[in-house]
This record gives sequence, C-alpha cells and structure tokens, in this order.
Amino acid sequence: MSATQDPQDPKKLAALTLTALGVVYGDIGTSPLYAFAECFSPHHGLVPNPANVLGILSLITWALLLVISFKYVLFMLRADNNGEGGILALMALALRNTQRQRGQFSIFILLGIAGAALFYGDGVLTPAVSVLSAVEGLKVIDPAFERLVLPLTVVIIIVLFAVQRHGTAGVGKFFGPVVVLWFLSLAVLGIGGILRDPSVLKALSPHYAIQFFAAQPLLAFLSLGAVVLVVTGGEAIYADMGHFGRKPIQYGWFGVVLPALLLNYYGQGALALHDPSTVGQAFFLLAPKSMILPLVILATGATVIASQALISGVFSITRQAIQLGYMPRMNIEHTSDSEIGQIYIPGVNWALCVAVLLLVFSFKTSANILPAYGFAICGIMIMTTATAFVALKQVNNPGRTRAIRVLLVAFATIDIALLAANVPKIPTGGWFPLAVGLVMLVMMFTWKRGRRQLFHRIHDGELPLEMFVQSIEASPPHRVEGTAIFMTGSADTTPHALLHNLKHNKVLHEQVIFLTIGSTDVPKVADKDKLKVTRLSASFWQIVATYGFTEDPSVPEILVLAERDHGLVCDEMTTSYFLSRETIICDRHPAKRYDMSWPQLKVFTWMQRNASRPTDFYKIPANRVVEMGTQVEM
Repeated sequence: MSATQDPQDPKKLAALTLTALGVVYGDIGTSPLYAFAECFSPHHGLVPNPANVLGILSLITWALLLVISFKYVLFMLRADNNGEGGILALMALALRNTQRQRGQFSIFILLGIAGAALFYGDGVLTPAVSVLSAVEGLKVIDPAFERLVLPLTVVIIIVLFAVQRHGTAGVGKFFGPVVVLWFLSLAVLGIGGILRDPSVLKALSPHYAIQFFAAQPLLAFLSLGAVVLVVTGGEAIYADMGHFGRKPIQYGWFGVVLPALLLNYYGQGALALHDPSTVGQAFFLLAPKSMILPLVILATGATVIASQALISGVFSITRQAIQLGYMPRMNIEHTSDSEIGQIYIPGVNWALCVAVLLLVFSFKTSANILPAYGFAICGIMIMTTATAFVALKQVNNPGRTRAIRVLLVAFATIDIALLAANVPKIPTGGWFPLAVGLVMLVMMFTWKRGRRQLFHRIHDGELPLEMFVQSIEASPPHRVEGTAIFMTGSADTTPHALLHNLKHNKVLHEQVIFLTIGSTDVPKVADKDKLKVTRLSASFWQIVATYGFTEDPSVPEILVLAERDHGLVCDEMTTSYFLSRETIICDRHPAKRYDMSWPQLKVFTWMQRNASRPTDFYKIPANRVVEMGTQVEM
C-alpha cells in the first residue's frame, strides 16, 4: 500500500482541507440530525435514562474512533491505487496483486462489484434521509408545519438534481465555508448542551459501553443498528482520496469534524439527561427557539451539500464501472474546464432522482428510512474490508503484513457486528438497499458477461489481421485518397467493417489505421504509455490505446498523441471513421448462449440497445463516420 501525493504548500493544503470539508464530510457531518434520536426511537425500546444515554454516547464515541478515525482516516487512506480510492479502485488493486486464478478473481470481482452496487443504494438513501431530517426541523418550531415537510423536501430534491447539469464548479467555492459554519454550529450547540450537565463527558470512557452491554446485552446489541448511523459517509472519505490527497482529509477530520461531532452528540446526550422528553428532537432543541428556523435553513443547506457530494460520487463510480467494462457506454459531460473529476451523467442523474422521490413518497419520514440507511452502510464497509485483505499483498514486509491482517480482522469483526445488528431491520426498510444492490449487481455482471459473449461471437472465425494485410499488399484493390480508421475490439483480427467496405465499395483508402481502445486497472495512464503504435506495412498502421478507469477515452486525443510521439499523420478533413453497429438476434438455442440465461440475454440486449453511440463516447466527429451494420446471433 502506498500513500497519495499530498500538497506541500501550506496555503494549498489549507485550501484543499477547506474544500474537502464540504465534499468529503458532508454526509457524516449531517448525521447528528438523526443518529442520536434514532438510538432512542420508540421501536427500539430504549429508555433515555442516565445508564442508557451514557452507554449510547460511549458507543458513538468509539464507533467514530475505531471505524472512521482508525479504519478509514488512518488505515484505508494508505490503500490507494495510484492515488485513487474507493471500492472499485481497491478491487482493481486487489486483482492486480492476485494470481490469475479464476476462483480468486471471481471472489474479489464479486466483492468489488457488490460494494459498488450497494453504493448506488446509498446514493438513493442519502439525499432522501438527509433532506427529510433537516426539513423536519420545522415541526419543532410548530407542529402545524408538518404538512409542509413532504412538499418542501420534494421541491428541494428536484432542484438539487436539476442543477446537476451545471456542475459544482459555480457553487463549489461556497461549499467549504457553509460546511465550516455548519461544523462550528454543531460545536457551539454541543457545548451549550454539555454545560447543562457536564457529567455526560464520563461517556468518553469505554467502561460505559461495556457496562451498557453487560446490563442489557440484547438491547445494546440491537442499538448498534442505530449507532452505525454516526459513521455514514465513511466510504466517501476513502472514495474522495484521489481528489484531495491524504493529508487534507486527515487534517479536516481531526482538526474540525471529529471534535464538532463529538461535542454535538454529547450536547444532545446532556440535554436528554436534563429532560428525557427532548430526546426525539434533541438536535434542534439544543438551539434557542428564536434560532431554530435559521438552524433548519443551515441544516437544509448542509444536507444539500452532503447529497451533492454523494451524487457526484455516483457519477464517478459509474464512470469507473464503464471503463472497467461493467456498465454500458453513457453520455458523460464535463462540467468544469479545470477539474477533470467534475462530471455529469444525465441518464444516471434522472434515474437517481426518480428513485429518491419514490423513496420519499413511499417512506414519508426520515425515521422510516433510517433502517434501510444503516444496512447499506454496513454492507459497503464489509466489502471494503474484505477486498483490502488482498490489496495488502503490495506490502513486502512479512511482519507488517501480519500486523495489517490483525487490524483488518479487528475491523471486519466490528463491521460484521454492525451488520448483524441491522439484520432485524430488513423487513422494515433494510430490504431497500439490498434490492437496489441486487438489481445493480445483476445488471453489471450481465453486461460484463454479455460483452464477453458478443466479443466471441463477433470475432469467431475472423481473418487474422497479419494475413489480411499481407494479402492486400500483395494484391491491392483500388486505393483512394485519405485515411480510414477502423475501430475494433480485437487487435489480432480483421474488422468486419473493413471486410464489408471492401466487399461493397471495392476500394481501400491509401492509409488504413486499426484502432483498439481498452482500459486498465490503474486510475490514469501517462501519455507516454497510453499508445502502442505499430506500422504493419507501407499503408497499414495499428494503434492500441489504453486508458485508466478514471479517464475518458478520446479518439482526437489519440490521433494527436500518435502524430506527436510516433509520426503518424492524419489530415482531419480527409479522415473517415468506420464502425460496426451490432444488432443482436436472440436465439433460444442454449448452445449459442454460452453461459447466459434467456432472461439475462434479454436484459443485455436492452442495455446494448440503450448504450450511448460510440461517436459520442469516444468523441469522434459525427460527420466523418461510416457505420456498417452487423447482425449477431446470441
């Protein structure tokens, strides 16, 4: 495991730390809105007496220290894949360090893709529960405002997704200051609460958590299902490492976020000790009555920022999945000229919006959604821990490897305990992230398997490229001016589009280029390593381009690099691009489907039909493209 390259300039480090507060910690920073209150929700059966309040606060403290501070901020931030974090980046790193054995590969691919699939469930849950919990603060001002909560939540969510196409570049500069104000408010409110009953600080000792479990083992264990809500957003800390580096994230956590969160949770606990009836709305009741409305507005802003960060994360993980071959091509728009990570995927954005609105209309309150929220968090944490077992093979020191394994076993034990505590919540909402994750898992594996089968069907029996070039040069057809670029998935065989062109038009361009674009398991590939250019003969060239899983392939960029580094010149005005358009003919005969079932084949056909056009995805000039149709039986 290696560490990311962090900025050395103190001013740049401070600016990145401020920005990271808004992007990385938006989700976990809004958990005080609902986490403590959920621990004492009536359906848990936990009474807010001194022993239970101190026990819960002790569990919250050590959950933040063990899961967030030790696991994610200190440990996982060192498990980077060339500077990138997140479950798919970790999966790619694990596969690179694993022997090419089918069984081992299958396990880690399953872990990585399952974690990514659950992340989509989290992407639906976070905007719904965060915005609802903030707007529900209106009920504290006046119970009559309860009828406004659902309409206001829906409006905020629709506006949130509608502005995604404009990107975060324009409003991003406000994220850091707003979130700093939010964390400052958390700390000030918490201190005010603690002053009402300073004895609450005794919960810093793990003794109270142990005592809580000893006195009420079953209730204490089930309460972990609510305590897990305080670690929401832990995966975002790891996933956003590539944007900010390790140090800004660590400084932000230990310098601002952790102190503010602990102070606020302890303030809510002190208020509950002072007046047990306040436990359901302890967060908003920490503020003076005259300040509750401004606090609701600030909380809504903070939850919108948290949701924005999660939505951006869904866009990023979708792009990674596309490049790794687990999702079909989609239109990806860049919303910033200076920040490569700021992207917008229209199809994903509006699908996510519809799913969030359906969730809000179905569950209606944040309390109803919270059981589903905890299950998604635990599932992602377990997938990350399990995948890290193989990623640590990069460490060559046996003693250090053993120490890391012990740590991972400890982390896995905590993750499993938290997940087990959430199992009883499956009937009351925990099924939702499981359902979303299962749908995404099936679609991802269906696409990967379908593309592999389609590749075999297309290239079975194709003429070897070397033999074709030799035969053409020995007996050339009529040649015309210009360059023809044939895009092909195989670098060893002759593309169908070329053969069809020869068959029907009886001509060949004076310069022919075979272009194959692939991806690799590293985030970014340096320009000098991106292309392999081979001159096959006097008039035939072959380009094999390799992109990282966080990069967007671009044919114009490839041609610029080919000319600059390899002397392959193409005149834009006399260059034509030839692509094959595959039309899948579904055949019920099982012998022709390899390992795909009939329903899988129908799903794959639908995904293939709705994938974005290669001209858009690869940025090919549309007015210079010739498409040759091919029917493929599967």
